[in-house]
This record gives sequence, C-alpha cells and structure tokens, in this order.
Amino acid sequence: MRRGRFGRLLAGAALAVAVTVPMLVFFAPDRGNLVLPPPPPLSDHRAAVSPPAAPVSPPPKHASAPSPAASAPARTKATVDAQISEKLRATIGSKQIDRRVDWVPDRKPVESFYAARNYAPIWIRDGKLTGEGKAAIARLRNAAAEGLDPADYPVPNFATGAGAEALAEGDLKLTNSVLDFARHLAVGRIAPQRVVAQIDYGEHAPDPADVLKTIAQARDVNAAFDKYDPPAQGFRALKEKLAELRRQTGDDTGTRIADGPAIRPGARDARIPALRQRLHLRGKPHDIRYDRALYHAIRRIQRDAHLRPTGVIDAKTLALINGPSRNQMIDTVTANMERWRWLPRDLGRTYVMVNIPDFTLKLVLDRRLVWRTKVVVGKPSTPTPLVSAPMQEVAVNPTWYVPQSIIQNELLPAYQSDPNIFVRMGLEVKEGPDGHINVVQPPGAASALGRIKFAFPNRFQVYLHDTPGKRLFAYAKRAFTHGCIRVEDPTKFGELILALTMNGRTPSSRQLRAMFGRSERDFKLVRQPMVHLTYQTAFVDDSGKLQLRDDIYGFDARIHSILHGAERRVADVAPPPDRKRDLKRDLAMRRSNQEILRRVERREALNPFSYFDRLFR
Repeated sequence: MRRGRFGRLLAGAALAVAVTVPMLVFFAPDRGNLVLPPPPPLSDHRAAVSPPAAPVSPPPKHASAPSPAASAPARTKATVDAQISEKLRATIGSKQIDRRVDWVPDRKPVESFYAARNYAPIWIRDGKLTGEGKAAIARLRNAAAEGLDPADYPVPNFATGAGAEALAEGDLKLTNSVLDFARHLAVGRIAPQRVVAQIDYGEHAPDPADVLKTIAQARDVNAAFDKYDPPAQGFRALKEKLAELRRQTGDDTGTRIADGPAIRPGARDARIPALRQRLHLRGKPHDIRYDRALYHAIRRIQRDAHLRPTGVIDAKTLALINGPSRNQMIDTVTANMERWRWLPRDLGRTYVMVNIPDFTLKLVLDRRLVWRTKVVVGKPSTPTPLVSAPMQEVAVNPTWYVPQSIIQNELLPAYQSDPNIFVRMGLEVKEGPDGHINVVQPPGAASALGRIKFAFPNRFQVYLHDTPGKRLFAYAKRAFTHGCIRVEDPTKFGELILALTMNGRTPSSRQLRAMFGRSERDFKLVRQPMVHLTYQTAFVDDSGKLQLRDDIYGFDARIHSILHGAERRVADVAPPPDRKRDLKRDLAMRRSNQEILRRVERREALNPFSYFDRLFR
C-alpha cells in the first residue's frame, strides 16, 4: 500500500514540473539563450530520479533560420535587380537600343555585352549605383581636364526610389557616355577628315566590349580611363599645361593693350605709353604721341609676321603685340591635344617627327632626342599632308616620279603656253595604263629631290628630301613647297638614319656626298623607323615652357568652328566621300591628258634651274 502511495506522489511531482518549466521559460529575460532539457515522460519513473542532463550549448547564429523580417530587404534588392534586367532585356531585344546608343559601331557590342551577362545591369547592384559607376560619373563630369566638354557625356540621375524602368534607362545612358568618352580619349572628339583633307594616321579606336569590361571591373576607374589617353610625353605635357592655364585666376585683360581704332604715325593715343612699355622702348610716361622709335619697332613686328610693314597699328598688329589671351591659349592647347589623339598610339622605338608649323624635324630613339634640323614644308595652298608611315629606303641620286597633283596643277597648265617645257626640264612623259600622264625626272643636279630622298610610301606621294636651292632655310617661316618636306642637312640625316636602321658598317655623311652625281643607289632599311608628319601649334619645349606657333593651315580655327557650331552634332562621324565629283574630275583629267599628250614635242634641254626655282617655291 505504501508502494502505491509513493507511486502516486512521484507522478504528481512529475506533473508539477511539466507545468512549471514552460512558465519559467516564458518569463525568462533571454528566452533565445535558455535551453532546458525536456521533462521525463510520465510512464518512465526512472527518468525522474536519474542525474540531471548536462547543459546544451545554443546553436550558432548562422545555423538558425533567418527571420522573415531580416530576409525581406535581400528579397527586395534581388527583385529590383531582376526587374531592371527584364527592362534591359525588353529594351535591347526590341531594338530600342538604337535610340540609347549614339555611335552605330557600338550598338552590336553593347547588345552582346548585356546578353552575355543575362542583361544584368552594368552599373547597378542591389538596386544601387556601384562604386565603379560613381567613379565613372565623376570622371565624365571632369572631362574638361582632358580638353573635352562634359556636356558631350551626359550622366543619369540615379535618384533614390527610382523604379526599375528609370534605373534600366540610366544604366544604358551611362554605358553610352562611358563608351563615347573612352573613344574620344583614344581617337579624338572630331573625325580627322572633317578638319584635314589629306590625312592618314590609320585606325586605332578601342573595342567597345573591351572598354565596358575594363571600366566596369576596374579597381581604379580613373587609372582604367587613363589608359585610353595617348601615352606620348608630348600629349601628357600639354595636358599638364592645360591644367595650369585653368588654375590661373582673374582676368588677363589688365595686362593687354586695349582694342580701339588704328593708330597712325604721328597720332596721339592713350595706348602709346603701354605700347612703348611692352616693346621695351624709352619714352616719357605721359607722352601719348606715336613717335619714330615706336614706328620702326612696329614695322619690324609686321615684317617678321609677313604683314605689310605700314607702321599703322591696326587690329592685326595689336593682336601680335598682345599675344593670345588665356582663353585663346586654352583653345590652342585643346586643339593640339585633339590632334595628338589622331596619331598612332605607338610612335615606334625609332621615329622621325616633323612639326609642320614649327618647320622642324626631330629624330628620336627610345624617347630620347637624337637630332633636330630645319625643314621647308608645304605652302597653305598645297599643304603637307598629315601621315604616319614606315621609312623603307634612302635613295642617293634619286629618280623623281612627279606627283599627279603637280602634273595637273603646275606642269600641264604651264605646257599650254610653253610646249617645250617637259623636254627643257629633262622630264620623260608617258601615258600610264590608267590614262594619267606619268612624268619622270632622272637623277641630276636639277632634280627637284636634290641628291638624296627618304621614302616612306604613302598615298599622297610626299617624301623627305634634299633640295637644289638652300636659301629658303634662312627664313623663319618656311612654308613654300607643294607638300614634300625639304631637309636642311640631308646627308647628316641620312648618316643617322642608316646607322640606326641598318646592320654592319654604314656610310657617313661625307661618304654619302661622295656618291652624288653617280648612279642611283637605294639603301633598303632593315629596321624601318616610323615617320610622323604632325601639326603642332602648341607644344612644351625641353625647358618645360609652352610654345605656340601660327596656325598656318587653319586647322586650329577649323576645330574651334566645328566644336562651336552646328557641325558639332556629327563631329565624330567622317563625312561621306563625294564619288560623283571624283568621277567627273577623273574623266576631265583623262580627256585633258590625251589632248596634251598629242601635243608634246621633245626638244633640247636649256636651263631647268630657273623653272624649278619658280615652280617649287
């Protein structure tokens, strides 16, 4: 009977424990960390008297299932990205991308790039602009530091709370601006053919897919963009000068002589003391009369600038005295940065660079100046073309194959009044298979190429060469030829070129001169140096000073006109060739050639020097 009563007491105690424990758990201050062993089953009396179980450690937090409140933002971000992807898929798949991507060659690569990533946005992650996107936008807004206009690279406003459609549009807009900016950094804002009729620097536009991959995945977006800039030191120096000019504060008009009516000798004008001071002339501070000393100084300035030396201080003369304003210098520097972008990115280990407005040639090896000399270049009516091509040979006692431009524009018109001109100049005239007149001048003292020629084949038929007339090198401004470049010391140039590009022993300048008057001899270059005919009206000299030169061909003015006029809208698209006009011109040329060939008469040569002296100036 006692045993039965004891059993009933034990069962009652177990029941009390079962009821009490949940209540303690409920009222505990930290329910998540309190874990109690389960109560023993009522049927198992031994569990009640067994030793208590060891405490159980709480499971790690990452093992616990996420609460609905914590997982909601993650699901929201994923949903927004998925919605943006669907909007991008719909836009690109329906060919609406044509209105979002301006540059036609970029459209297919953009489509493929987005498709390869399953139309995931490039610049947005978890519904927000990525760090790469923020850095790209900052760089586009600072495009002026590159000599470019930020207005050409519009950036989207990724406003907080924007919907999926607006974010998708923004992603495509930023993609378009990034591609335009990288392309303009690499090859320029303007298609070169809109500025220069005769230009051949080759093509080196960056691949759009490579641009997107490089910029979107870059750890340093600015460094990634920098790689599209021309790597040449000449470009980098101009970029630094542009930053210096833009850092200058204040108005520079205070240091400039004011515009006004022309000042004639003997006249009185309040600007006279400032003119004397600028030209370092003596005079009383309050003397406003235009005197003789100032008159002679003004005439020298006009003569040096190839202006008529009247002594009248007009607008052109005043502009020469004042020099360019800071804004004008900025325009000139940015125009030259634009033309640097047209050049090949790799100038070559050994290269020859002609600066047309500076009338100089330099020879460079491993970025080190080896030699510099004067040159004579094309006159404005027959400008030297802008070309990059490898020099293939040096010819001593060269034969001159007269370019078609000279035949049509100079020789044939002269033949109308002088039927003996071809024979008198020692020119051989033949009809080519294409109907053109081919004119050849054999080697000799009267050769337009002189005694030595440096050939870098190009479609404009221009060379670097010697000349029988040396007096033009005495001029400060030397734009006199039909497009070819005359070198002041061609034998020294030949010695250096041969030594840098040929194997074994090469002739010196003295030995090259000893070959003159003999048979024609060609030296085929083993390591062909690049020749770059450039137009640099602004450059930084060896001392770090910004140098400016006259815009003799008007290329700076043309660039400024394009960027500030209606043509800006299509500036980076090359104009289509006028094939009908070219066909009419060729037909007229053939008829003219056939008529003249029937009239050519050969007679004994007289004195060809006088004609060359007139023709090739």
